[in-house]
Amino acid sequence: MSTLLIVHHTPSPNCQALFEAVVSGATAPEIEGVRVERRAALSATASDVLAADAYLLGTPANLGYMSGALKHFFDQVYYPCLDQTRGRPFGFYVHGGNDVTGAVRGIESITTGLGWRRAADPVTTTGEPDRADIEACWELGATLAAGLMD
Repeated sequence: MSTLLIVHHTPSPNCQALFEAVVSGATAPEIEGVRVERRAALSATASDVLAADAYLLGTPANLGYMSGALKHFFDQVYYPCLDQTRGRPFGFYVHGGNDVTGAVRGIESITTGLGWRRAADPVTTTGEPDRADIEACWELGATLAAGLMD
């Protein structure tokens, strides 16, 4: 059975709505043979990353960058996972008050360094998520999970 690891920092109702949509898509009834593991960014470990086959990351954009929690996650797992996770698929979503550019750039830079392969376009949204944002996050979760089906 393949494993999708969702690593998220969910400090607000807006981020919670996006996270729930991602989980709903990843665990849709038509997705079979995929275990979905959820970890808060501050508690996710290198062992979690090494045990997973794909990754879905979620963060708010704080002060023009990804959350400190997601950055901490990357700091903890980067070198222990660098060689063993190259080529693994990932996707991500970012929520911001008005701009997510720096957060997107930071995530893309780090995942490029890790050698991860982006399997879906990122979902980026500002303000209160609307129906299209929620649907896009559902699709993101479903796409990452479906990519792991046998």
